[in-house]
Amino acid sequence: MRFDRTGKVSLEGIYTQPDPRAYFTTLRELDYCIPQLAKPYFQHIIGQYRESRQVAVPTVVDVGCSYGVNAVLLRCDATMDDLYDRYADTGCTRQELLERDRELVRSQGSPARFVGLDVSRPALAYASAAGFLDDAVQADLEAREPTAGQRALFAEADIVISTGCIGYVTGRTLTRVLGSRRDRRPWMAHFVLRMFPFEPIADRLAALGYETMRVDRTFRQRRFASDQEQRQVLRTMSAAGVDPEGLETDGWLHAQLYVSRPVGTPDPLTFDIDESMTQKAAR
Repeated sequence: MRFDRTGKVSLEGIYTQPDPRAYFTTLRELDYCIPQLAKPYFQHIIGQYRESRQVAVPTVVDVGCSYGVNAVLLRCDATMDDLYDRYADTGCTRQELLERDRELVRSQGSPARFVGLDVSRPALAYASAAGFLDDAVQADLEAREPTAGQRALFAEADIVISTGCIGYVTGRTLTRVLGSRRDRRPWMAHFVLRMFPFEPIADRLAALGYETMRVDRTFRQRRFASDQEQRQVLRTMSAAGVDPEGLETDGWLHAQLYVSRPVGTPDPLTFDIDESMTQKAAR
């Protein structure tokens, strides 16, 4: 079992397959649930943005989107259990999976237009071909500036979201997305593992005219893959001055939600989330 620099188990291989079956098969074993827990919060933010800005179909940029998981949960009213069952079938071809997914997308409306940003070309190719994403950007914005075409896509962003990539991407990526249009700043909502400090990113966003709020609860991301992974992550958290007691010590990685909006945005953002929508995924 390989581990990355943070102490987490390395799962890089599941993000580079021609279809999502390895991704969902592997993550199901770890009870990966953060996209399901994030879903009602993203729905709320999209709805409030639509009402506040009078934008019928907001454009959502999903940073680290992989196979378009957040997009399919939101646009097809699916759950993570639905997706785990959907991709458990190892007997069909990639083309058969794609045709089935296209039919699912055709049968649904969509609350937003989704643009995916990821470094994995195979994951983006599948999500785009299936119709989960309306547009895709394959780029490593930690390493280089976006191209003119990529800037044009980012300039349309109304909301920027993520569910786990912060820590591997930094404020550099987010500011490069934001720098594509200076006359209008999108709202942002990021679910960030507690082992990664968000304050340096919040400071960079503040310099661009944002204020950031942290939602007063934590969200389970997945179970630790092994006792060794848990020990290593706990050491990383201790070095960062983060107390894991009652959270990561109980066997789960936990995230927090940070929402950033331009200073002076009208209509304070409050969450009235029906937690029963997420309880199944959180068990």
